Amino acid sequence: MESVARLLLLVAVVVAAASGATTGALAATPHLKLKGLRVRLTHVDAHGNYSRLQLLQRAARRSHHRMSRLVARATGVSKAAAGGGAGDLQVPVHAGNGEFLMDLAIGTPALSYAAIVDTGSDLVWTQCKPCVECFKQSTPVFDPSSSSTYATLPCSSSFCGDLPTSTCTSSNKCGYTYTYGDASSTQGVLASETFTLGKEKLPDVAFGCGDTNEGDGFTQGAGLVGLGRGPLSLVSQLGLDKFSYCLTSLDDGDGKSPLLLGGSAAAISESAATAPVQSTPLVKNPSQPSFYYVSLTGLTVGSTRITLPASAFAIQDDGTGGVIVDSGTSITYLEVQGYRALRKAFVAQMSLPTVDGSEIGLDLCFQGPAKGVDQVQVPKLVLHFDGGADLDLPAENYMVVDSASGALCLTVAPSRGLSIIGNFQQQNFQFVYDVAGDTLSFAPVQCKKL
Repeated sequence: MESVARLLLLVAVVVAAASGATTGALAATPHLKLKGLRVRLTHVDAHGNYSRLQLLQRAARRSHHRMSRLVARATGVSKAAAGGGAGDLQVPVHAGNGEFLMDLAIGTPALSYAAIVDTGSDLVWTQCKPCVECFKQSTPVFDPSSSSTYATLPCSSSFCGDLPTSTCTSSNKCGYTYTYGDASSTQGVLASETFTLGKEKLPDVAFGCGDTNEGDGFTQGAGLVGLGRGPLSLVSQLGLDKFSYCLTSLDDGDGKSPLLLGGSAAAISESAATAPVQSTPLVKNPSQPSFYYVSLTGLTVGSTRITLPASAFAIQDDGTGGVIVDSGTSITYLEVQGYRALRKAFVAQMSLPTVDGSEIGLDLCFQGPAKGVDQVQVPKLVLHFDGGADLDLPAENYMVVDSASGALCLTVAPSRGLSIIGNFQQQNFQFVYDVAGDTLSFAPVQCKKL
């Protein structure tokens, strides 16, 4: 049992046709593997002066939208299925918004901006002048004509072939369109450019230079940096063997979370870990090659080991199902069969009445006693993975308190078609994605000390 004396609302911080007369090479040149690069991530709401209840409501709302997009992508929901005509162009639905921003710079001379970091997608893109339609951003929009290292990529580029959908313009430029399921989208041309992370210059990175961009999901940043498993992601383009992050909470000072790219920088420091490192295989799903899938084999709530059939969290023959680890979704979502068993176990062991959590955006909440929640005990929650890895969560990673009402709410919700391990559950754990070895490792770490 875990005491909830520390249970505050902990929100995890982890969290293109452009003009340009230059023509590009067939593909961006391969990068030498980075010896190690550290980048700081900022939660999208870190500087919004929100109350704790508002932070949770905003995170829950974004999580529900993102989960719907991810499920739509995983289950192949098409525009026609949503009511579009049979003749409509079928454009894949992508994840879109996320919870964390990273600072980087583009071009020569370098223009700084912030972008959403997304482990659930691949494309790196930013807004570009001249804008046909661009959303408001806090930094100047990138102007390709002002950079000496900008080059459009031709239709014969291998990167153009890696796009889910592409078009070829009359001038042999590779056009792209990414749609995010809620009327958000980006459209433009694929190009290559020098990006700067920290003090490291990364030449010839393929990216989307978007001149037609719309939707509310991108207003915190000027684009996205995809860290997925596909060939267009920054991870793949830099040839990274591994990367890691450690997501702090807003209560941990400056609100910065380390993202470590490549080499020994991405390894878990045994001296920093407060428990042994756990490892589980990363699973590939040919239907969704960008996602980081793991095999969830079981759940434990308090003293109850929940027994479920192997198919409950397995990838199905049609590519649906399975469990992904995602930095851009705050709440954990479990397939309905598993979630119902989890919910039942919590209700049985909490010894508190349930209350409506819809105002917060969560499914299961309990009314705390009038004397306060300091002495309330909540059951342990452990996620069991293939290979014997156990994600043994502290209470603040799955139960939050609404101080105004005294309600305790579980940051887990039901889903259909895809399960997601969200960033609330990842906070103050270092997660290492060994993409070369197909392994995910994790250990509890005080992220602010990394």
